[in-house]
Amino acid sequence: MARLTGAVPLALEAGGHLGPVDVAYETWGELDEAAGNAVLILHALTGDSHASGATGTGAGGPGWWPGIIGPGAPIDTDRFFVVCPNVLGGCQGTLGPGSVAPDGKRYGSRFPIITIRDQVKVEALLADHLGITRWAAVVGGSMGGMRVLEWCVGEPHRVERAVVIAVGAAATAEQIGLCSLQVRCIRADPAFAGGDYYDNAEGPHRGMAIARGIGQLSYRTAAELGVRFGREAQGAEQPLKGGRYSIESYLEHHGDSLLRRFDANSYIVLSEAMNHHDVGRGRGGVERALSRVEAQVSVVGISSDRLYPVGLQHELAALLPRSPEVRVVESLVGHDGFLVETAAVGAAISEALA
Repeated sequence: MARLTGAVPLALEAGGHLGPVDVAYETWGELDEAAGNAVLILHALTGDSHASGATGTGAGGPGWWPGIIGPGAPIDTDRFFVVCPNVLGGCQGTLGPGSVAPDGKRYGSRFPIITIRDQVKVEALLADHLGITRWAAVVGGSMGGMRVLEWCVGEPHRVERAVVIAVGAAATAEQIGLCSLQVRCIRADPAFAGGDYYDNAEGPHRGMAIARGIGQLSYRTAAELGVRFGREAQGAEQPLKGGRYSIESYLEHHGDSLLRRFDANSYIVLSEAMNHHDVGRGRGGVERALSRVEAQVSVVGISSDRLYPVGLQHELAALLPRSPEVRVVESLVGHDGFLVETAAVGAAISEALA
């Protein structure tokens, strides 16, 4: 844990300030004397700083990206010092809506609008805190990929290499629509209480579970769901008598699992930050913004991704300096392929960091 702002609070892109800002992070490997071997890993919407259980500073299981970080892994901790922070607005140790404000009360509904750029500003303060002036690489997928791009555009001198996975240069109308529906589900839950539910007996669990179900459908594909579930009933249940189909049980399980570990307000704040993603905002458009990039960028897409289709990665790559080829990972599972297809995604990362 690091406290990154003291007397001077963080100025936000949309206006207002936040502070003090605490950031939870985990590390793996050793920083060399020149501080030149540091790799920044950036998590997606419901991730956290615990990317890997392999010889890191955190405790617990394998983490959200097993097989990617560790000795001899694609992000080799015998070679690199790896840092993974929990994002600003999250709920796993970094300042977010559930954190206690300077007045001693939780932020709740008072937590301001934040953007991907604000999150990167905090990550840059963390780099300063760790004595890292330039990252050997910045790597991330989905919301993490948005932050990788912001690093490359907003802090071009501080990134040597970058791996951008399963994302585009700006949020599309469909992505904004899907996120906004999930946010509306949470806010429509009577237990949401306008965002100030922390002292209540129950939070917006029903709305949160439905929101996660919508999200989960967008992260997977019709083909995969058809193969896995088809029209099968859940166990001995009978849908014609009020029982559930197997796919319904699957979505309920994901909703229930998330609400045990994730704050609904953070889900809203981060979803809306993703909606604001646009590297070209205030920079003369996407093409001009991407022309600032100095890093050697590798772009990776998932063949069946319907939330961030491969076409978005091709559009991104075409506008980047040196127009890198897009590495397409073949997968049936859709957007979640960047988490599931460990071997193929790992191979792409290994090649980028070679």
